[in-house]
Parts: sequence; structure tokens; C-alpha cells
Amino acid sequence: MSVFSQKDIEQIKNHGVSIDAINQQLNDFQTGFAFADIVSPATIGDGIQEMLTPDFADIFNENKNNYKIVKFVPASGAATRMFKDLFEFLSSGTMNKTTQNVLDNLTEFAFYSDLKQYLPENATPKQIIEALITNQGLNYGALPKGLLKFHKYNDENRTAIAEHLAEGSQYASANNNVNIHFTVSPEHISGFKDLLTTLVPKYEAQFGQKYNISMSTQKSETDTIAVNLDNTPFRNEDGSLLFRPAGHGALIENLNEIDADIIFIKNIDNVCPDSLRADTILHKQMLAGLGIKIQQKIFDYINALDSGAANLDTIKEFIAKKLGIKISDASNIRNVLNRPLRVCGMIKNTGEPGGGPFWVQSSDGVQTLQIIEPGQVAPENAHILKNGEYFNPVDLICFVRDYQGNKFNLTEYIDPKTGFISEKSKNGRPLRAMERPGLWNGAMAKWNTVFVEVPLSTFTPAKVVTDLINDGHKSNK
Repeated sequence: MSVFSQKDIEQIKNHGVSIDAINQQLNDFQTGFAFADIVSPATIGDGIQEMLTPDFADIFNENKNNYKIVKFVPASGAATRMFKDLFEFLSSGTMNKTTQNVLDNLTEFAFYSDLKQYLPENATPKQIIEALITNQGLNYGALPKGLLKFHKYNDENRTAIAEHLAEGSQYASANNNVNIHFTVSPEHISGFKDLLTTLVPKYEAQFGQKYNISMSTQKSETDTIAVNLDNTPFRNEDGSLLFRPAGHGALIENLNEIDADIIFIKNIDNVCPDSLRADTILHKQMLAGLGIKIQQKIFDYINALDSGAANLDTIKEFIAKKLGIKISDASNIRNVLNRPLRVCGMIKNTGEPGGGPFWVQSSDGVQTLQIIEPGQVAPENAHILKNGEYFNPVDLICFVRDYQGNKFNLTEYIDPKTGFISEKSKNGRPLRAMERPGLWNGAMAKWNTVFVEVPLSTFTPAKVVTDLINDGHKSNK
């Protein structure tokens, strides 16, 4: 007997999801997701290439005008977690370290010039924080990170969006065109558009390049149903089913619709000021140059296989050493080559939470390079996870066309069996939520993968508001 009424079925249909998909999700809640079978950490010489030399940047710069390049920026998330401690201060009235740090260094923040117009004379700490994060002022606690003022300059204070426009012109342009795609929450599209209307003409004049900006939202049909702790469908107060975004892995659908040859992926909050960007520009260009070189080698090998002139041992060695796949036989060698390619920057792990590079064994015994999140690892393999020396800063360059110039269908290279289930709440009621394969792990599990060490200076995220006054975000201009 179905757990869904006719009204439920209509709601599911209107959400763009099939009943079969929902039933599969309910089954996944019951059975859970298998842990990744991690074998060993990827290290220099065994899955990670050492830092590249500048001649790889030359390869990119000499060839970039032959490609359509897009910079893809996941920018959907609200900045709520960035201000978590400040919200706790308002809620409890108890001062905490982060809030005190904000108050002590208020004038150092790029948003201060906007904030002060909301502050009464001799404003109390409570009034200052309310003016910063609530709708009594800037309302930063409800805005996406892209709209926040990140960096101070002599002539302007730049938002995260503005920094991505500036950065895009410096490494992600070809033929004087800068193509940038933002994934945005529906409620914030108008805010992005308003800001971009001001920024684009200004930056086109400043950098002498044409900007082509596009946006998309995470598709509702990729949402997953929420369940109660007993795995029955969770219902809102009005009896309707609750759907939740299935994590950033759903953005593979958005990525799949991008018309490009090369796609740079970088999170919205991982930007630095102009004066600190030289390493980022150089290493992005070097990673892209390596990708161009490897992609051409793949195409050459496929053509050699098709003409009967291939040396299989040479190709197997190339696949193992360059593409992060340890295959035992050559029967599937052409299919292994003919996949999307991603080149990923990896930094030394300094304690950041999140995924890292590991060798993972699939059910057929093939070992591949994957970016693994802690939630994907069984407790008995925690020691392997702990021994990982590198961290994924979401520094990816994707090559999404095959040897004949056709776009790959990226949805065919997902591992649907990856994901994890977490406990959340809605209006004080506990629920279980499903995170589908992440964009750079399960959603790209069947890509050819190249990991390369990059310096820590290329990773300057803003996870907490006080990160914005750390060295990685301080401009000397």
C-alpha cells in the first residue's frame, strides 16, 4: 500500500520529481549509503603531482583563445553560518570571542562604511551586531556571501561577486571575453542582478574585456524528500511533504548545461584582494595548461586505438600515472579514456574541515582517485582518513568535451550510490535529510582525475566573519 495520498502524488509531480525517484529515496533512507572503500591517502608521487612549473601557464596562455572558457561559481548558500557566533550573542546576551573580535576591529571590515549609517551615537554592542546581521540594518545574516562586502580598497569596497569578476578577467578569459556563471538561490537573483548591473560596465572599462554573466538556480527536481526518525515521510504543519535541496552535488545538472570547453570551478567565498592574487592566477593557468596537455594526450590515444596503432601497455601506464585509475586489464581502455577530465588543486591539510584526496576501491576491484568527505568513511577506516596530508580547496578545472568536440553528458558519470544521511530539524521537530553525491566527489566519481599540489596562498575562504580581517583578505591598496 502506498504511503502517499493522491494529494501527495500531485505535490511530488508539481515538484518535478517522479514517484519512482521518491520511493528510491525512501529505500535509501532505510538502507543507508555504503561507506567509501578508501585504500590509502593520495600523496606526492602516488596520486598527487608536485607543484607545476610556469611553462604550464605558457601552454594555457598560448592556447586559451582556441577554447570557450567559463568560470562557474557556486553561490547559492546564505551567509548565516558566517555569523553564527553573532546570532548566538544576540540570542544569549553572552559575549563570545568572535563577536568581541568583530567589535574590536569594526573599522577594519569592508562593510563598516555601510554599517555606520545604521549606528546611533555611542552604539551598544547589541545595537552594532543587530545593525550588521538583522533587517534593522545591513541584514548580512540573511544575505548570500556573494552580496557581502569582502575587501577594502582606496577607491571602493568590493563584494565577493566583484572579486570574482576581477579574478575572472585575469585567468578565465579568452578572446577578450570573460564568461562567469553563478548558481544563485531564487530569492537572491534580483540582488545579484542589481549589483551586476552596476559592476559589469565598470569592470569592462577597467579590465578592457567583455563580461558575459549568466545565472541558474538549483533545480527543484533534484531535491530529496525529508523523513521522520522512523523513515516515514516528514510532513509540514499543513500535512504537505517536505522537500530539501540535496546538497551541492545537485549542481552537476547546472554544470551540465554550461556551453564551454573548459570550466573553472571556485566557491563564492574563496577570493582574495588584487594585491594577493598573483599565486592564484599563476596556479590556475598552470593547472589549465596541464589539463590541455593531458586532454590532447587522451585524444591522441583514442585516435591511436581507433586506427589500430596503439601500444596498450603505454596507455595503461598513462591511465594509472596521469588519470588516477589503476586498471587490471585493457578490455575497457577506450571507455576509460573517453570521459570528462578534471584537474584539481590540492593544498597541504592544515586542519580545515572537508574532503581530501584518496585512492578508493570500487566493487569491481578498480582503484580510482576520489575526493572523499569524512562522512563517507567507515569508523574502522578513520585512521586512513586521519593520515591524509592534503585537502580539497574546491579548485577544479573541468574539460567537458570528447575527442570529437561533443559535450559529455555529465549526469552519466555520477556514482548514485554515494551520499550520506544527516539529522536536521524543522520548527523544532527532528528529521532525517539526504545529501546526494557531492559535486566534486560522488557527482564526478567517474571522471578522469588529476590532483596537483598548489600553495596555501591560493585558498582564502571566508567561513567565519572574522576571516575577512585575516591576512588572506587584507589588501594593501
